[in-house]
Amino acid sequence: DHTRFVNCVRFSPDGNRFATASADGQIFIYDGKTGEKVCALGGGKAHDGGIYAISWSPDSCQLLSASGDKTAKIWDVGANSVVSTFNMGSNVLDQQLGCLWQKDHLLSLSLSGYINYLDKNNPDKPLRVIKGHSKSIQCLTVHKNGGKSYIYSGSNDGHINYWDSDTGENDGFSGKGHTNQVSRMAVDEMDQLVTCSMDDTVRYTNLSKRDYSGQDAVKMDVQPKCLAVGPGGYTVVLCIGQIVLMKDKKKCFAIDDLGYEPEAVAVHPGGGSVAVGGTDGNVRLYSIQGTSLKSDDKTLEAKGPVTDLAYSHDGAFLAVCDANKVVTVFSVPDGYAEHNVFYGHHAKIVCIAWSPDNEHFASGGMDMMVYVWTVSDPETRVKIPDAHRLHHVSGLAWLDEHTLVTTSHDASVKEWSISYN
Repeated sequence: DHTRFVNCVRFSPDGNRFATASADGQIFIYDGKTGEKVCALGGGKAHDGGIYAISWSPDSCQLLSASGDKTAKIWDVGANSVVSTFNMGSNVLDQQLGCLWQKDHLLSLSLSGYINYLDKNNPDKPLRVIKGHSKSIQCLTVHKNGGKSYIYSGSNDGHINYWDSDTGENDGFSGKGHTNQVSRMAVDEMDQLVTCSMDDTVRYTNLSKRDYSGQDAVKMDVQPKCLAVGPGGYTVVLCIGQIVLMKDKKKCFAIDDLGYEPEAVAVHPGGGSVAVGGTDGNVRLYSIQGTSLKSDDKTLEAKGPVTDLAYSHDGAFLAVCDANKVVTVFSVPDGYAEHNVFYGHHAKIVCIAWSPDNEHFASGGMDMMVYVWTVSDPETRVKIPDAHRLHHVSGLAWLDEHTLVTTSHDASVKEWSISYN
């Protein structure tokens, strides 16, 4: 009976009827036993756009429909009339792709990935909207703002979300932001979220306003893949084959012809020193001198291609993780002498983060594992197996000494309470 694809077929809970919804904008009701067509809801077209989903009410009397015309509707099936129309917005992303009538809850799913709790009494404003990532998360960071701890996460579609760590409430930034994968993020001392993306920009976003402003996007010559912030308004950005030093949101120095491919960067909390890890398995040290970056001609050896590195908050240690499943910790005051080596991961380690207590750090790997290590004793470790079951861990950050946040390409953010026995 439909003229285009049938997107959804649903039996009523009592089995007396079934409904079909199609890209032709029509909903047909059929007799559940004989399959005979009973009626077309609305007489002709039920929606102005294709209909992607339908869901019956528990009493089998009403039907919820979701359409590409950016509305959801409740139908009285017996009377063949519309009870309510929910206008979900005017943006392309407000198209409705899914719906569910579960007991007293009416839910619809927008193309943006948002889940809307519909309000029968006020069809123009959902009771609540659950927002989050619908694509794999690449990076995260945490920041205290007005006494509250927030988690910031960036995904491979350029979307950045922020989460209240206590309640889980979350939202995205307003305005037009990154147009491609957010690869790395950090918060600087001016309370700006500094992000680099595959759209070849580095952005500075004010965390009290949480609004993207055009002037604070700095274009890079080559694609950036990692960054670190330091005191004094400095940001060090690793681009493909290039290291760029930025001060106060402006590029001020670049080193090309590196002779190696830089992969990860960290700035010493005291400022001045920069550690850059390369795919050749070496960590090179640089000094920030005014508006330039100078090589210290000092190289530290990791056990494999460097994937991430981080200084402890007190600046005493530098932890380096690599593709050969090892974390090496160097002691900064001792001229970067090797302090300890940590084994345990079964696959490439991809991220590392220091606890605020400076005695523990966490590592996450392609083996879906997260380990929390004790600097002074490689044997003492807390193991989180299957931290993210569907995909490997892509980012780590500590909210406080006993709370670790992990994120993954499975598009979820998790908070863990860590205790040491």
